[in-house]
Amino acid sequence: MSDFPLHTADRIRAAVGLADLIEPTAEAFRAFSTTDGAQAPVMVLPLADGGDSHIKAAHLPGGSHFLVKIANWFPGNRRRGLPEGGGFVALFDARSGAVTALLEDEHHLSDLRTAAAGAVCARALARPDSARATVLGTGRQAGLQAHALTLVRPVRQISVWGRDHGRAAALAARLDRDLPHTEVVATTDPEQAVQRSDIVVTATASPDPVLFGSWLRPGQHITALGADAPAKRELDGAALRRATRVFADSRELALRYGDIHSAVARGEVGEDRIDGEIGEVLAGRVPGRTAPDDITVAKLIGIGPQDLAAAETALALLGRTGG
Repeated sequence: MSDFPLHTADRIRAAVGLADLIEPTAEAFRAFSTTDGAQAPVMVLPLADGGDSHIKAAHLPGGSHFLVKIANWFPGNRRRGLPEGGGFVALFDARSGAVTALLEDEHHLSDLRTAAAGAVCARALARPDSARATVLGTGRQAGLQAHALTLVRPVRQISVWGRDHGRAAALAARLDRDLPHTEVVATTDPEQAVQRSDIVVTATASPDPVLFGSWLRPGQHITALGADAPAKRELDGAALRRATRVFADSRELALRYGDIHSAVARGEVGEDRIDGEIGEVLAGRVPGRTAPDDITVAKLIGIGPQDLAAAETALALLGRTGG
């Protein structure tokens, strides 16, 4: 019989919401980029039918815990009537190595902390008056990113695009119902939607670009978060070249996975295209948006310290609710 708590997904969903993780996620960005000896190793296992498993760990010297997370994502499960996401988070005592808690979250905490990261990036880098947004993607994360934007910027119009217009229309209808102060519509013309937007979020699993530099205009902010493996890519090289300022959650990971990795490998940009880490911007070590006309890009791979912050926050909230 284990002597540590096991928290199931239903309890975690009832206790932890998106807004709960925005400030812990912001602090995790800062801590990762400013703490000597911060560790956030990542391993990605590509699996059948477009699925993958992400194994992430995190430790910040001086912290109470370290973490190991397994997050599985199988988009083919849609056809089987099964959940796309699964996995668990294990939290350990940093002094003894003893298990503090096991959170069988079924990807819930991963989804929320990713959406919270999007909110933090928009708050730090998008223009304060940003009112129009486009979300490229139709899955759960695309919907959460739309919600996240409305928490940090006065977004009043959101366009949703996906390769499957039926899914885009269904997501737009749900968001239009759930966000009463925001008009949400599905679009079949992503280029036009992007050109009209102040903020663009890419949340797809595409192996090929879905956002192009020729679509961008001065003053925009782009958060790119779907390409979190070597074979995934959402931004073309021109988008990274046109951007005035490009930031990553982790320089190391951005050069190993996703859009910047792909562009560097093809000779489209150099490794110096990364102007800094988002945590460095939040800590005041690196300037973020420097002018209203800047085009800013935040490239997210997903870092373990955010999972650590989410798990510690969840544990505290579960304790309050008796979960």
